Amino acid sequence: MKLNVKALGLACGLVWGLAIFLLTYWFLFFGYEGETLSRLGNLYLGYSVTWYGGFVGLIWGFVDGLIGGALLAWLYNGFIPQQARAVEEATA
Repeated sequence: MKLNVKALGLACGLVWGLAIFLLTYWFLFFGYEGETLSRLGNLYLGYSVTWYGGFVGLIWGFVDGLIGGALLAWLYNGFIPQQARAVEEATA
């Protein structure tokens, strides 16, 4: 079964972006210092555990998840054996 590269990229982007966004606001709402989460600022330019940083993390997380999910689907599709592809095309 082939994976849809666009769909998996979009799904991973949404999940990862929202995860960073919600986790940032969770830390802010409950008063955690977020030392571990603030290390994402080393990877994502402009990110910090602040109210504004949550939106920056949402954007960077979406882009990161989109690229990672699309790459994962593309690699998966590339490693499907030829026999499995033939069976899949015959049943479609």
